[in-house]
Order: sequence, then structure tokens, then C-alpha cells
Amino acid sequence: MIRLAESLGGYATVLGKGERDAGTILIVTLCHGKGGTLYERMPQTDGSRTFVAAKRENAENPAEFSEYLARRRAQDADMWLIEVDIADPERFIAGLNELR
Repeated sequence: MIRLAESLGGYATVLGKGERDAGTILIVTLCHGKGGTLYERMPQTDGSRTFVAAKRENAENPAEFSEYLARRRAQDADMWLIEVDIADPERFIAGLNELR
């Protein structure tokens, strides 16, 4: 995932390490450091699991987004939290969904 972001001209970093084999993966996407969106893999009706936007940063209250991420991390210590800053976040997530 980090290599994919870098190959597309973006930057990715692990904000929180989780369980190596079974931890949930949450991805925060940014575009030029702004407009955070949290993506989480969710089960679909066909049995697949794709990344779906679960929460978007409110530009008027960005602290709320950070607090939400902190609460999620506190609830699930096995969770991976990865931040990706990339020019086209939706395209990046679509690419990840195609890989799965």
C-alpha cells in the first residue's frame, strides 16, 4: 500500500501498528494535507470486502476527525491506521479495491 502510494507520487505512513496477521486496516486519505477521509474495509453483498468512506473531516471542526481516529484506535489496539497523502485519493482507494 505504501509502495503504491509512492509509485503514484504520493506519501504514506503508518500512524498505528496493529496485529500483524488479523488487524483491521483503516486508511486516512488526504490531498495536499487537507480533506481527510477515513476508509474502512466493509463486507459487500457479493461477499467481497472493499474500502468504503466511513468518516470525512469537517473543515469547520478538524479536531473532531482527529478525536474520532483516537477513539477508534483506543477501541481496537489491533487496528492498523495508515495515512496516505495523494493527489487523487478516490483513485488510490479504487486501485486498492481492485487489488483485493
